[in-house]
Amino acid sequence: MKFLLQRIAFYLFTAWAAMTINFFIPRLIPGDPVTALIAKNQGQLSTEAIHSLYVLFGLDKNASMWSQYVDYWGQIFHGDLGISFNFFPTPVFDILEQSLPWTIALVGLTTLASFAIGTGLGILAGWRRGSWLDGLLPVTTFLSSIPYFWLGLLAIAVLAGPDSIFPSSGGYEPGLVPGWDPQFMGSAIQHSLLPAITILISSVSGWILSQRNMMVTVASEDYITVAHAKGLPEKRVMMSYAARNALLPNVSGFALSLGFIVGGTLLVEIVFSYPGIGYNLYQAVGAKDYPLMQGVFLVITLSVLVANLIADIAYLMLDPRTRKEG
Repeated sequence: MKFLLQRIAFYLFTAWAAMTINFFIPRLIPGDPVTALIAKNQGQLSTEAIHSLYVLFGLDKNASMWSQYVDYWGQIFHGDLGISFNFFPTPVFDILEQSLPWTIALVGLTTLASFAIGTGLGILAGWRRGSWLDGLLPVTTFLSSIPYFWLGLLAIAVLAGPDSIFPSSGGYEPGLVPGWDPQFMGSAIQHSLLPAITILISSVSGWILSQRNMMVTVASEDYITVAHAKGLPEKRVMMSYAARNALLPNVSGFALSLGFIVGGTLLVEIVFSYPGIGYNLYQAVGAKDYPLMQGVFLVITLSVLVANLIADIAYLMLDPRTRKEG
C-alpha cells in the first residue's frame, strides 16, 4: 500500500508539473498568438475588441502572471481548455470531445488486439522453441521495422480504389450524420479497416518478439525445472509459472501503449485523414493553434500518467515481491 501511495503522489506531482509547463507554453513562445489570429483572419478590430480577445484566451497583459495562473487552474477544473484559433470560436474541449472517441476506437481496439495476439503467439513461440512458430520470427522482425505511415501508403496504393471496399481517407462517408444508426456505424467501421490493419500488422510483431524472448529466458529458470519435476501439467507450467513471470516486462510497454492511444498514431491518421486527436494535433501545428496544441498535449500527458499508474497496480497484482516491498 505504501508503494502505491508513493506512486500516486509522484504522478500527482508530475501532472501538476505538466499542467504548469502547459500554462507557460503560449506565454514563452516568440510572437503574439492573438495578433497572429487577427492577421490570419484579416480583421481590423478596435482596441477594446483586441483586449477582449486577450482576456478570452487568458493572455491579459494587465493581469499578473499569478492571477493568470490561478485563473488557468480554475478553467482546468471546470473543463475549460480555451478557444481554438483554427476553429474559432469553437472551444478546445468540444474539438477534443469529438475527435477522442475516433482515436480510442481505432487505436485502442487495435492496441488491445495486437497485444493479445502478439503476447499469445510469443508465449507459444518461446515455450515451443524450434517449432514452426520460430519460422515467423524473421517475418515479424521485418514487419516491426516498417513505419506505420509507409505501410499505410502501401495499403492505400494496393487495396484502396474506386471499386474497393476499403476507403482511402476519412472516418465515414461524406453526407452522413454521426450517430448510432446502422448506416453510419457500418460506414465508420468500413473506413477504419485499412488504418486498423496497418496498425495491427506493424505493432503485433514487436509483442511477439519481446514475449518470445522473455519466455525463452524464463523457461531456463530453476523453478520451471522444479515445476516439471513435480509432474505438473504442461499447460499449467507454461501459463501459471512461465508466462506469468515473462509477462511482467511487457506490462510497462503495454501501459505506455495505452497512454499513447490518446495521442493516436499520428502519421497513420494523417495518411488516412482520419478524424482522430492525432490529426487534430497535425492541424493545430500547421495553423499555430496554441490552445488546441495545449489541450492535446495535456490530454496525452494525463493519459500516459494514468496508464503508468495502471501498470504499477498491475505489477502489484502480478508480482508478490512488489507487495512485500510495499
